[in-house]
Order: sequence, then C-alpha cells, then structure tokens
Amino acid sequence: MGVLYVFLTLYFVWTDQAYFSLASIGLLAIYFAIYYTDYVFLALAFFTPLSINIEEYTDSFGLFIPTEPLLFGIMVLLLMMQVRKEIFPKEIWKNQILWAVAFYIFWIFITSITSSSPGVSFKFLLARLWFMVPLLLYGPMIFRKEKNISLFMWLYSVGMIIAILYTLIVHASYGFGEKEGHWVMWPFFKDHTIYGAMVAFTVPMIFGLYFSKKHSPLIQAVLMSFIAINLIGLYFSYTRAAWLSIFAAVGVWGLIHFKIKFSLIAGVTAIIGLFLFFSWDSIQMDMAKNKSEHTTEEFGERLQSATNVTTDASNLERLNRWSCAISMFEERPVFGFGPGTYAFEYARFQEPENTTIISTNFGDAGNAHSEYLGPMAEMGLIGLISVLLIVAAIFYKAITLYNNWPVEEKEMRILILAMILALVTYFVHAFLNNFLDTDKAAVPIWGFCAAFIALEMKLNRKIN
Repeated sequence: MGVLYVFLTLYFVWTDQAYFSLASIGLLAIYFAIYYTDYVFLALAFFTPLSINIEEYTDSFGLFIPTEPLLFGIMVLLLMMQVRKEIFPKEIWKNQILWAVAFYIFWIFITSITSSSPGVSFKFLLARLWFMVPLLLYGPMIFRKEKNISLFMWLYSVGMIIAILYTLIVHASYGFGEKEGHWVMWPFFKDHTIYGAMVAFTVPMIFGLYFSKKHSPLIQAVLMSFIAINLIGLYFSYTRAAWLSIFAAVGVWGLIHFKIKFSLIAGVTAIIGLFLFFSWDSIQMDMAKNKSEHTTEEFGERLQSATNVTTDASNLERLNRWSCAISMFEERPVFGFGPGTYAFEYARFQEPENTTIISTNFGDAGNAHSEYLGPMAEMGLIGLISVLLIVAAIFYKAITLYNNWPVEEKEMRILILAMILALVTYFVHAFLNNFLDTDKAAVPIWGFCAAFIALEMKLNRKIN
C-alpha cells in the first residue's frame, strides 16, 4: 500500500494534477497525525519557520501550510479522544498559565458575540483555539519526557537556520540593501519585522542548547555555526525592535543570574518611572531633535532612529496605529469592537495630523502594532487585562520553576533559562508589534508554556 501511495503521488505530480497530489499529501498527514501524533507534534517545531501562507498564492484566505492544518487536526483528534475518555492528567488544570489562557479565551468568546463583525471575531477565536488547545494541552504530555523539550528546541532552531540561510543568500544577491531587507525572507516570513522577532527569539535558544551540556566536538561546531548564522541574520534583519529585545533579554539574564530581589527591581522601576514622568517634556524635545532614519544601514544610527518621532515614517505610523487603538478603546471601553476587527475599524479613527506617507485612507494596512493595545481596542479593558495576566503567569511560573529546579540538573536549568529569555525577546518586542495570530510566534511561545507546565508537574511529583 505504501509503494502504491508513493507511485500515485508521483503520477499526480508528473501529470500536473496538483489538487490530487495535495489531497494525497493531506491523507498522509492525517495518517501520521492519528498513528504518530507525538512525532507530528514535534515536527511542528521544524515546519513552523518554513511554513508558507497560501494567501500569497490564492488571494482568498490565510492559512499557513503545513502547520495550521496539522494543529487543527490534532485539536479535533484530542477533543474526540477527550469525549471518549479522560486523557489529560488532572493536575494539569491547576496551572495558572492555563487559568489565564482560559480566561482570555472566554473573553474572546464574549466579545465575539458583541463584535461589530461576529464572523471575523469567531474566525479569530477558532484560530486561537487551534493554536492553544493542541500546544497547551497535548504539549505537556509530550514534554513529560525531558529529552523532547531539547528536541523541540533543536528542531525549531534548525528550521530557523534554514530560513535565515535562505534569506541571507537572497539578500546577498541584492548587496544586503536595506530596502530589499524588508521582503527577502518571503515566502517563509511576510516581512522583516516578524522575521527579526523570531530570529531574536532563537538567539537565547541556541545559546541555551550550546551551554546546557558538554557536547561532542561535531555538535559544538554545529551549534557555534548556528550562533554565527543567527547573529548575522539578526543584524541583517534591519529590525530595531529585535535588536532592542536582545538587550532586554541580556538585562533579564543579569537579574536572574545575580538573583536580584524583586523589591529592588520594583523600586528601581518606580524611580525610573517617576524620572520619565517629570522629565517627559525635555525628553520629547530631545526626541524631536532626533533626525536619524531607520532606512540607514548603519547599526548605531538605526538604533538611534527608534526614538525619532519627527521624520521617521515607520515610527510615526506606529504612533498613528496606537492613537487609533486608544480612540477605539475610548469609544467602546468594555467589550471593544470585537477580536480581529482592528484592521476593519481603525481607518475612521485616524486623525489628519497623525497620518503619514505610508498611511492609507481605507485603513487596510494591518494591525495595531502592539500585542497589548490591539486587544484593548478589540476586547476592551478586560481584554488588555487578560493578555497581561497571561504574560504575568508565564514569567511567574517560569522563573519560579527555574529557581526551584534542582541545581544538580544543570542541563534542564539552562534550557529553562533559555526559554525564559527567548520569551522576554518576544514580549518586549510585543510592545511594538503583534504576531501571536501567526504560527511563527504561536507555536514556539505556547510550546514553551507547555514545557513549563510539564516540568512543574514533574517537579511537584518530586517534592511530594
């Protein structure tokens, strides 16, 4: 049967019958999803950086192939199995990350009912479910074997390295130009912002794999080459937020490594906040004098351009989107306009003085550019709170897990720290962009959360 399947697939491809060949590949995927679910789940880590959005070719609807069909299939399979027999351990429901996510999903459902476009909002809810349910509920079962955590990280890193090498080769053919750097990662990534975010996300991961244990000379050489490729890819992503997120991750590493007390961190943060509050007028004057443009290819000037709110069109457009999000929230502070509706609603909230050369009158150019302000505009104040609760739960459980993990188990401690720092890069970047509605960010982030849940259950068993 296997040989017959291969011959039929090759025949359909040879005769250019694409739909039949895709159907045969789909049947193969279903077979593996049912009988080799563990392998399919882990394979998602490899396929995620290399997935392709068919919207680029069909002009109809967005679907990342092969990851989203696989996630949807796993979700349906899990629900069918759960109806027949309890398959999830009871202790999994005690984790605060799942509580926070459940509240977030519940509020998406409520605000989908009150949405200005219920069809768009319920589609948004379904997409969130097929990202979260398989990863957060089935993931802990996979990660009960600790080796699967490092394997997940390895597979994602290898997939990212392939995507980075492809991007660098294409970019090199254009002389590493800044303008070309915005799209050379296509078709694996839509643009340089999400590409840069996930390249930055991978940096702590590869360092964690390198330092987690003593490797053979060959594996050491491979990981060192991965680090070099990753850093080169980060530099040529020309993504300022990605660069800044790495500095934030290094700062958090210092706080964790040197065991700085939370009370001291809170105190310093409060002092900085007061300083910014009372010095805001002079800071704005200094920012107004900053004429550095993000179009330069020089590293230092690009970093300086992050505070240019006078002439930098990218920064000004981001401020325009944030202003629209705040105005939308002010109009509907309780339920918002509905999940996933920002792109359809923000146009009429644009103020003439805030629009830029890259603004569109129809408001058809994307989202709120913030993982926090977007939910606030779409789901009201409770929507924002639900997102902040998820972020707080993730870092509280992860850092607590790191502090309580046995010191003698060095490998897993380092991997936990690497996952924490990778998540820091994303959630710092999330102030400026939002990508959790794509598989590129959702799979590794919820995958790491699943790893934290599995490790906490294992640690609790040890303590008990």
